[in-house]
Amino acid sequence: MNINTKKTSGLSLYLNTVALLFLLFSSCVKAPVSTNTSTPEAAVNFIQASPDEPAVNLSFNNTKFGVTYLNYGQSTSYLAVNTGVNIASFNNASNSAVILTDTLNFNANAFYSVFLVNKPQHPGVFLLTDTLKQPATGAANIRFINLSPDAPAVDLVIKGGPVLVPNRPYEAFSSFAPLTAGQAYTFEVHTAGTSTVLASITNYNVQLGYTYTFWLYGLAAGTSAADQLSLDVIINAVP
Repeated sequence: MNINTKKTSGLSLYLNTVALLFLLFSSCVKAPVSTNTSTPEAAVNFIQASPDEPAVNLSFNNTKFGVTYLNYGQSTSYLAVNTGVNIASFNNASNSAVILTDTLNFNANAFYSVFLVNKPQHPGVFLLTDTLKQPATGAANIRFINLSPDAPAVDLVIKGGPVLVPNRPYEAFSSFAPLTAGQAYTFEVHTAGTSTVLASITNYNVQLGYTYTFWLYGLAAGTSAADQLSLDVIINAVP
């Protein structure tokens, strides 16, 4: 199997001029606020992780979320969404055909990652609450998610070093945990309990104070470069 070491640029928390989101690192990460106190907000990052889907757009309660569309493997940054029950609609960006609808509930001043997952025949939504805290001195925080629908359980490993996250099947994830920062690592995803490498990222520079999500996506039985297994990184927060 070919190993795809594709990297995409991480998308950090930032000030959204419309929603007035902000992020401050002190003893913890502050949640988003709005000048409109009658409309509490949450912050949502959308990731298109469904292999072989076309470009997708997302709407909440019939209002388009973020950029016009996302291609497979792409993500938005955190953007404001009204709290409470939201009807999420995932649509084919080229013809507006509905891929999936679901009901998602967001709490005020909380951060979430929303993934469109699984194969096009059985699309699904995977929702994570992102508990963001300032990393310890000299460290970054990282977590790992297995979003490959046909891969076995896997380990996230530092090449030549320790297993960081063991034995995660599909849709399993770890909590954010500290990793010594200020240096480059080669991260590998192994079939759980073995040295068989399924995907990797080479010489990735882990920066002080950052918060990262490492995620496996694609298909173990992928037949093209577009849907083969990939390990990638989302930057959830910066100092």
